[in-house]
Amino acid sequence: MDDSAVVEMEGITKSFGSVVALQSVDFTLRDGEIHGLVGDNGAGKSTLIKCLAGVLTPDEGTIRVRGRTVTIDNPRVAKSLGIETAFQDLALAGNLTVTQNIFLGRERVRGFRGLFGVLDKRQMRARAEELLADLEIGVDPDALVRDLSGGERQLVSISRTLLSDPDVIIMDEPTSALSVEGAKRVLDLIEQLRQQGISIIVISHNIEYTQRIADRIKVLYNGMDAGDISADGVTRDDIVARMVSGRPESESASSQSTA
Repeated sequence: MDDSAVVEMEGITKSFGSVVALQSVDFTLRDGEIHGLVGDNGAGKSTLIKCLAGVLTPDEGTIRVRGRTVTIDNPRVAKSLGIETAFQDLALAGNLTVTQNIFLGRERVRGFRGLFGVLDKRQMRARAEELLADLEIGVDPDALVRDLSGGERQLVSISRTLLSDPDVIIMDEPTSALSVEGAKRVLDLIEQLRQQGISIIVISHNIEYTQRIADRIKVLYNGMDAGDISADGVTRDDIVARMVSGRPESESASSQSTA
């Protein structure tokens, strides 16, 4: 057991019929860490984080949160444990305002003469404005999401996760399909969240961005664990070698030379 760990996943296995999506994968997220998760399509990245987010239940394995063994069988349990997720599809409603999207499904209500509740629009807008200002996101809380750029939408999606004051945020492809400037803003926000004490898991196909912000990188290969490596000094070639063969660059090169 790692005393510095916020989350520990051990021996996580998940199958869909005859297809093994994860085979005895270990993953540890430490306090105040940005941990990258990379792998080719179908490597099992999304399956692993969905097991932590409560979207999927592993067939085998153990999950501990701050040293306590837990069963996360739905997203509400994950949220109650301080784990929030910003999924790749964003799940934003373009016809609603930024404020409405931030509070979507978690609207604040105030009583009216003790008879029924009404939406507290003023409080929600004030909280959204405060949240956006704290994160230095220059977006109008009254703007419609459909009028925002891709980068701005991603920032709004991430800001939604902060309503519950989480200890852990999982980000699934946060820079996907963004411009260079949009990606930079998202990466800056991720670093800012780490400085606030939040531990972050970043799932990404972009190795360059992952190396730029991550402390450690977990590589998955065909649902199997291909290594947990320090991002400091690791080469892109070594990461790619693990992604395509499940082995470090040195072992892959040695195998090819003897073939």
